[in-house]
Amino acid sequence: MFFPLSKLIFFVLTPSNFLILLGLLGCVLLFTEFGRGFGRALTIAGFLGLLVVGLSPLSAWILAPLENRFPAFADDDGRPVAGIVVLGGAVEADTSIGRNQITVNDAGEREIALGDLARRFPQARLVFSGGAGSMREDAISEAEIVSRYADTLGVPRNRLILEQQSRNTRENAVFSARMVQPKPGERWLLVTSAWHMPRAMGCFRKAGFDVTAYPVDYRTNWPRDAYRFATFASDGLGELDIGVKEWIGMLAYKLAGYTDEVMPGP
Repeated sequence: MFFPLSKLIFFVLTPSNFLILLGLLGCVLLFTEFGRGFGRALTIAGFLGLLVVGLSPLSAWILAPLENRFPAFADDDGRPVAGIVVLGGAVEADTSIGRNQITVNDAGEREIALGDLARRFPQARLVFSGGAGSMREDAISEAEIVSRYADTLGVPRNRLILEQQSRNTRENAVFSARMVQPKPGERWLLVTSAWHMPRAMGCFRKAGFDVTAYPVDYRTNWPRDAYRFATFASDGLGELDIGVKEWIGMLAYKLAGYTDEVMPGP
């Protein structure tokens, strides 16, 4: 129930969707006898809001606290890396199948890190955790795509441990821990987008899986972006959608008991 409900809530509360729906509601009210004034206000608020939040630095202010929560990985621990867990969310499975090549979205640095870390730590166990993330029964998992095109990433297939059932971050953590059963004292790296790292770390801690953050896929260059306006409104809206969704996700995960803190830190 949590999975489909979360999809619906995120659809409505995503800023770009919300502002468009607000503007459309205003347009509808313009054709009513008693709602024209209110409809005019909603229409202006909705479509002006798209322009303002899309071009302003608001998205950077929303994303930066998430991205800066965990520092970049520094290999100064002294312990060997026993394993690496890379979370899905970057592979476009349907397009990959249709085009017969691995296709990634803006979070493609996760796959780049997989190939890089596989080379740097040849003895480490490699886990890719990513199911379909879709409510379609015939959807293909991201893990399946990574397995098919492992050679493209420079990763030997026989090193990959594939977790293909997870649909969200909590399941990434629970299913990965169940598969590899990490031993106390082992050093495992967790690779995911920097803006997603706080929620991911909270889930892995809740699952009893001790991991070290390896953040990638930064969307802000802080503090330069604090006062930098976007060239295209679509860019700002896309980043704002990600940030707002992640803040809502962290709160929802805390309320659902999937994490122990709203915003886990180092």
